Amino acid sequence: MYTRKATVAASVGLHARPAAVFVRAVNRTGLPVTLAKEGSEPVDGRSLLAVMSADFQHGSEVEIGVAECGAGESDISAAVDALAELLGTDLVDPSKES
Repeated sequence: MYTRKATVAASVGLHARPAAVFVRAVNRTGLPVTLAKEGSEPVDGRSLLAVMSADFQHGSEVEIGVAECGAGESDISAAVDALAELLGTDLVDPSKES
């Protein structure tokens, strides 16, 4: 399983719009991405409800992972690295900016 740590930079954490932006990005990868914080079970990164319920607050260190799924290692690492970079932003949907 490929994993990478990241810090949630969104000022409200992974709630509402930032969570939706992250989940859409996860779903675009087509991979079974999980998200976990220390002391908690991983949640399905493809599920908005699961991500919002996990209470990933601003500044939380999280681990992004992808279980074995048949995708190439380079595709998985590129996707996880991109998701980690996304978590380091304020998670604003570029199509919604004015």
